[in-house]
Amino acid sequence: DVYKRQLYHSCSRPFFNLMSQSNDPLSAFRISLRENPFFGSLPESALDFLAKRATLNRYSPGATIFWEGESSKGLYWLYSGTLKAVKYSTTGREQILHLIKEGQTFNEVGALSKLPNPASVVVLSPAQVWYIPGEAIQQLIQEDPVFAQLIIDILALRLRRSVELVEDLALRPVIKRLSRLILDEADGDTLSRPNWYTQNELAKRLGTVGDVVQRALRQLEANNLIRVERKQILILDQDELKKMVD
Repeated sequence: DVYKRQLYHSCSRPFFNLMSQSNDPLSAFRISLRENPFFGSLPESALDFLAKRATLNRYSPGATIFWEGESSKGLYWLYSGTLKAVKYSTTGREQILHLIKEGQTFNEVGALSKLPNPASVVVLSPAQVWYIPGEAIQQLIQEDPVFAQLIIDILALRLRRSVELVEDLALRPVIKRLSRLILDEADGDTLSRPNWYTQNELAKRLGTVGDVVQRALRQLEANNLIRVERKQILILDQDELKKMVD
């Protein structure tokens, strides 16, 4: 769990301020690569190689970057904003697999193989996304074993999260899943709730519906474990909330 948290937070640093500090997006991108724990270990020549092949795209909330089943043969890197990776049932029900936050990469499967996208990626807040062609990523993997190991680490983290999601949905009731999510994503004792962070979005992450999430939140509040406010959820008792997860 310690390794998972370190790996998750190390690739989640916000870089959007760099864009305003430079009139040259590629220079800003290159600076971001250098400061990122994953790409920062690469030599200058490799950073130049990636920067010259990357393109920046901007998306509005509600836009779909790519759909499940499509072929997207490149690596994406979220420069600013928040995205969600989702799967849809045949009836249109949505299950959020995970959130994609600033500084994180996604679509490693598409960049490294000819397989179709395993999920759709949808924009939650205004986003700037860098796209690196799969050919460039594959060339660096062949030429730089350190970079290859970092890509393996990212894929291992994705696999671990998928297993944990299946475990949660199959074995834990909603209130335990909710408690774990709050603990995992809170900054200290505070879980911020941007405009898109509605109860319905929360329900889609927990594999349930909004009414069930509302009852679970009320139960945690009644037990004096959390306090729900409009823009945040405050943890009142970390230790007792952790017992809810066990």
